[in-house]
Amino acid sequence: MTISYNSSLQKATFFLTGFQGLEDLHGWISIPFCFIYLTVIVGNLTILHVIRTDPSLHEPMYLFLSMLAVTDLGLSLCTLPTVLGIFWIGARDIGHDACFAQLFFIHCLSFLESSVLLSMAFDRFVAICRPLHYASILTNTVIGRIGLASLGRSVALIFPLPFMLKRFPYCGSPVLSHSYCLHQEVMKLACADIKANSVYGMFVIVSTVGIDSLLILFSYALILRTVLSIASRAERFKALNTCVSHICAVLLFYTPMIGLSVIHRFGKQGSHLVQVIMGFVYLLFPPLMNPIVYSVKTKQIRDRVTHAFCC
Repeated sequence: MTISYNSSLQKATFFLTGFQGLEDLHGWISIPFCFIYLTVIVGNLTILHVIRTDPSLHEPMYLFLSMLAVTDLGLSLCTLPTVLGIFWIGARDIGHDACFAQLFFIHCLSFLESSVLLSMAFDRFVAICRPLHYASILTNTVIGRIGLASLGRSVALIFPLPFMLKRFPYCGSPVLSHSYCLHQEVMKLACADIKANSVYGMFVIVSTVGIDSLLILFSYALILRTVLSIASRAERFKALNTCVSHICAVLLFYTPMIGLSVIHRFGKQGSHLVQVIMGFVYLLFPPLMNPIVYSVKTKQIRDRVTHAFCC
């Protein structure tokens, strides 16, 4: 499908992309996306409701889980208007300021999720390696400070990005590869030197996802060492079983992120469809699967969710 862009409109807007070549099927494609968004919203709100209404779940592990649910919910809601707007009414254009605002929230919440996953790894480390000090180390005050520090770090690192993009002139084709805005894509449309943006973007990734992933790996190395020192096989299994949900959440978050980064950096000649699908997997798969994983693998959550829906 050929699209012509008005020059004055082109200067003020970017154009988002759905599934190229499948525009006639966007109405049908929107059905599974509506189901995914609905499941994400209902699933994460259910987790939050169960934790809020059950005093026995007001413990560090579940408080961190509620942070993860809020982050996943926010991340999904950031993309919902533009994704469904493209599929339902073909609304592809997005103003520069709206695009910069969207990418701010997407990146901020993505890096916040990385921080929350690190916090959850620290929770598992303390619970298994320092069980006698668990309650005294992870108090509500400490958990609140960890949450605020995680949010502060994400906001502080991402806050400059919209202003760094806003100073650029944009020319040529204003078409983005996804149904939402990402910094690494928008900056490539600038008619200026983007070296500062590239360097700062790499710095942000290394100082958030890079450090967080290494600390998570280090935490599990210490956990594994402690677990292997436990004499009872049943106790070893019980200790490791408390980490399964978190390990799944870590893999659900980091695997698509790494895959999308590799495609953006090295897959320029690859299929656009693969790039679009990986983009949706990166943003929608973790928020979709995290409530399911925790509901299935965590008995306390599973029992409360089952009771909530059966009563």
